[in-house]
Amino acid sequence: MSSAFAGESAQRATGPFGLPIDADLAVDVRARLDAVEDLLLESVQSEDPLLTQASKHLVEAGGKRFRPMLVLLAAQFGDPSAAGVVPAAVVVELTHLATLYHDDVMDEATVRRGQESANSRWTNTVAILTGDYLFARASDLLADLGPEAVRIQARAFARLVQGQIQETVGPAADTDALKHYLQVMADKTGSLIAVSGQFGALLSGAPQHVVDTITSACEKIGVAFQLSDDILDIDSETEQSGKTPGTDLREGIRTLPMHHVLAGVGSGPDDARLRELLVADLTDDTLHAEALTLLRAHPAMERARADLRQWAEDARNELLTLPAIPARDAFTGLCDYVVSRTG
Repeated sequence: MSSAFAGESAQRATGPFGLPIDADLAVDVRARLDAVEDLLLESVQSEDPLLTQASKHLVEAGGKRFRPMLVLLAAQFGDPSAAGVVPAAVVVELTHLATLYHDDVMDEATVRRGQESANSRWTNTVAILTGDYLFARASDLLADLGPEAVRIQARAFARLVQGQIQETVGPAADTDALKHYLQVMADKTGSLIAVSGQFGALLSGAPQHVVDTITSACEKIGVAFQLSDDILDIDSETEQSGKTPGTDLREGIRTLPMHHVLAGVGSGPDDARLRELLVADLTDDTLHAEALTLLRAHPAMERARADLRQWAEDARNELLTLPAIPARDAFTGLCDYVVSRTG
């Protein structure tokens, strides 16, 4: 039984991320999430025992199933029981999981979702091939959803890879670093989240204007979630964010607040020192602690929060043009959540 929806009352229930949600909607989506989980486990089975074990490694580790949830919520604007909705939710989750296997190899990660990463438990080769297998399983399911669904997924996957490449290479000398960063976020994170909403609306038979609106709003929600992670990485304690504060700083990853500092947002007596630190090697604990302290107090943090609020508000304004059904409230609740989690 999925834990994403639980605790129904007569009219309201606790929904995704602890948000209040219509009780009937919660029951419906919870049941479909259970169907997603069953098909997900079925889809990662293989005749090879090692491949099955490695494929189930992250599936059984859990996760929020955020993308499948968006598919199911978007399907409420059409026929949520349409045959392609649950398989589409599995397709986006398999695609997401496959990217995690590859990400862990690229990042040389040792832990994923509280467990030993696949590349650490087995080898980089096994992790890469497992990711490839999940992509193949997603494609197999996708083939039954029609050529338009295949085209949508293929274009999103191309964007995802492009975003990863652009993040790896970094901005060109004549490119605005912040603009480059936001495009990476849209391609690498927003694209698949956009497809989640698009699949749900499209395959449920929702009107085209609803499909287009949900697709656009979900991409903005995806970018907003990534920006909120940027802020939490700097400003939260370990128990709030689930990881050590300042991880991006230590790894030399420039996120939204850092881009604002380097672009000259705000001013203060420690600006020069902070900019010096942000372009330095911060694997040293003393330098890392200094940089984290200065960055937390810098006006760039409030500027980053303002940017986050704008992305969430833009998504909300688009969603409010949709029919006033409980699923719309759930979507706008996500816009509120993505901002409040950084407060």
